[in-house]
Amino acid sequence: MSIPVGKLIAIGGAEDKGTDLETGEIHRSNLNFFELGILRRIVEEAGGPDSRIEVVTTASTIPHEVGNNYLDAFGKIGCTNIGLLHIRTRTDAMSAESMERLRNCDAVMFSGGNQLRLSATFGGTEFLKLLHKRYWEERFLIAGTSAGAMAMSNTMIYEGNATRAHLKGEVKVTTGLGFIDNIIIDSHFEKRGRFGRLAQVVASNPSCIGIGLGEDTGMLITAANKMEAIGSGLVMIIDGHDIKHSNIADIPEGNPISVENIVVHFCEKGNGYLIKERQFLMEASDGALVPKQVDVE
Repeated sequence: MSIPVGKLIAIGGAEDKGTDLETGEIHRSNLNFFELGILRRIVEEAGGPDSRIEVVTTASTIPHEVGNNYLDAFGKIGCTNIGLLHIRTRTDAMSAESMERLRNCDAVMFSGGNQLRLSATFGGTEFLKLLHKRYWEERFLIAGTSAGAMAMSNTMIYEGNATRAHLKGEVKVTTGLGFIDNIIIDSHFEKRGRFGRLAQVVASNPSCIGIGLGEDTGMLITAANKMEAIGSGLVMIIDGHDIKHSNIADIPEGNPISVENIVVHFCEKGNGYLIKERQFLMEASDGALVPKQVDVE
């Protein structure tokens, strides 16, 4: 089985850049989390300050404001070779200009907003096919924050009120952009109390690993397997491979779910995880794969 040459950076977000699907409120952009090192890591993984990074604002309802904030944030760390792709429609995505700019950049970063807008706009397009090709065959970086992170995987949460997430059917999933299989990503994880909704999706798809990204926090994913926690907050990993009892297939929608033996890991900066091996890593920096320590009496 082939392994992608490129890398992914999924970020839990700061303040929303678009519409909050749970409240219907529009929030203004706040990129403070970039000042804590995540933006610098994106630039580093893209190849340095001279790298060409295209910011895709499709998910946001305020694309120009979001785009300008990115230009300012990148500029503060000396990275000025930044482009803004304000793709609003499928026609925009398939335009000659969009395709040419994708061919000539070193990295793409998807902003936050509404992840369903990403899957509906890019699904099945030549733009997404080229993005996949570059990620699999080149040292190419795909980053995304909030909605942009949630859309990275094949299975994508697009709706689900956290207060009702313990009830069957309250969490909605669809197909994401498909850069990586067998994981499901949720963002703003701690602040919005989203453990229940990610746990329900993992219980429904126990072959997948759930990745709950706190704000100011991200996961660097290499070879579609090794993950490294970056940023200042918490990443929570939910593993359903060893679930024993689960009632989720048998109860009517709207009833509380019952699940036994979900495994949960908490990752701080520097910790990591191997997806295929389902193994927690104490240190996940390049060149180091240090498994969890086991005390021997």
